[in-house]
Amino acid sequence: MSSERTKPLSNITFRLMAFFLALHRRFVDVRKPLEKAGIKEGQTILDFGCGPGFYAIAAAKMVGPKGKVYALDIHPLAVQSVQKKAKNAGLTNITTILSDRDTRLPDQSIDVALAYDMIHMVQDKQSLLRELHRVLKPDGVLSVIVGHIKVEDILKILEQDSLFSVRDRQGRLLNLKKAK
Repeated sequence: MSSERTKPLSNITFRLMAFFLALHRRFVDVRKPLEKAGIKEGQTILDFGCGPGFYAIAAAKMVGPKGKVYALDIHPLAVQSVQKKAKNAGLTNITTILSDRDTRLPDQSIDVALAYDMIHMVQDKQSLLRELHRVLKPDGVLSVIVGHIKVEDILKILEQDSLFSVRDRQGRLLNLKKAK
């Protein structure tokens, strides 16, 4: 892996981002992209760059008690936010991971990996994609919401090493299948 590591946002920047995401969430149904990614009961999900946890919490409810959600973020406040929301919602199927890239999850253990509005923040994008490819099951899906970068630019990054190919695209939502 490359030595290029991503650094977390400052605490104040993270809190501002979480505030604006909470406002945004009032107008957007966070379940819609999860449904389009094919999340179902009993699956194992990785929310990479989970932020304050809106998608992780929704995914945990969708996969139910037989499913599992891993919520990974580089920022300690993100991990704390997810833990607090999961506890308040009575969800026991969420595990948080504090990391900038390495998931420490077993090979081919994830059904759907979420990378929602975060790839633009990662320094070594190819190492991130190799890690997501490693943990996804052979029929796994990488679901990406593109933010702060052109969709065409992110498509070039995602398809660069032939690890993923587009399964479907709906605006800024990309669902990719793992290349064999």
